[in-house]
Amino acid sequence: MSAATCTKFFQTGSPAEPIVLRDGSQLPEVTIAYETWGELNTDRSNAVFLFHALSGAQHAAGHNPSIEGVEHLWQPELHDGWWEEMIGPGKAIDTDKYFVISANYLGGCYGSTGPASINPLTGKAWGSSFPAISAADQVEVFSYLLDGFKINKLHAVVGPSVGGLVALTFATRLPERVKNVISIASGFKTTVLNRLINFEQILAIENDPHFNAGNYYEGPAPLYGLALARMISHKTFVHLDTIEKRARQDVVQPDDVLAWYRVRDQFQSYMLHQGKKFVRRFDANTYLRIIDMWSRYDAVLEGDAESPADLFERARSAGQRWLVFSIDSDFCFYPEEQAELVKYLEQAKVDVMHIIAHSDKGHDSFLLEPDLYTPHIAWVLGK
Repeated sequence: MSAATCTKFFQTGSPAEPIVLRDGSQLPEVTIAYETWGELNTDRSNAVFLFHALSGAQHAAGHNPSIEGVEHLWQPELHDGWWEEMIGPGKAIDTDKYFVISANYLGGCYGSTGPASINPLTGKAWGSSFPAISAADQVEVFSYLLDGFKINKLHAVVGPSVGGLVALTFATRLPERVKNVISIASGFKTTVLNRLINFEQILAIENDPHFNAGNYYEGPAPLYGLALARMISHKTFVHLDTIEKRARQDVVQPDDVLAWYRVRDQFQSYMLHQGKKFVRRFDANTYLRIIDMWSRYDAVLEGDAESPADLFERARSAGQRWLVFSIDSDFCFYPEEQAELVKYLEQAKVDVMHIIAHSDKGHDSFLLEPDLYTPHIAWVLGK
């Protein structure tokens, strides 16, 4: 049985002193939902900040059956932490040694301020008026959370997938606050392919008849569009061989999404199931905000740098150590993307180790195969 955990909430900003985002938009109040594991040591030097993936949450380890205010989305599949095998006593991120923090993104739907939150100036859900969010904005609000803990420097930032983009930006915008950086199956600049795949998902959601320009909280939600978006993305997260193994042999005919067409095989049935399952636990507006953040990502721009050399000179000057993982079967963040990141780090003379995980599981290997990552993560954190 997993240890019990609970989500806590950090508030910052006020109508008199709003949070100003990178594009000039303002949020009068911001709540960040977060969880912690382990104990902060006396000099506050053992903190590890973990950034979650696109549709992840702050609940990375332990058992949490409920989160205040989001009970309708907090489905049983989320109750156990998404990185349970990696965080805990004696595990890769050893909570006997480290104080681990994970927070839901600004714009999220698991307790942090997002489009479904109430705008204190109007008394209604933000909806379409919730601004676009950048990785730099995430870093800014998370730095306030660290200030609340009086943590000046993190022992490490860790980020798989989209979380790796936020980890990179944290380490280069605030280099003096980061000792180690662990980037897993992530990148340096979003590829044209990913921008197009993300655009397909945006179109799927925005063209749902219930989307209502993002103002759907008082009526039916755009579930069909969100389900289709998840189906588009899911095949990049999971290797096709794994989909073949997971798909049940029987074919389930949906009675609500198709008229003339009949589902032909178990793979189509499997993808429909994944889409329908996802909409029970996620918000469409949050999905749009996070994939927009991903689509626009360029580490140089997010870091307000002039070039990759300028960006990573900060990491070198701060004495950072980097661990970059590639997954050789990854169809979401291709290994070439991590190779590009490692090239820039090496050119800047940053201490970097590049590990290629050999897996048949695809992008989600970091969730499914902890043994491939544990020894390397534990070694870097322990140095």
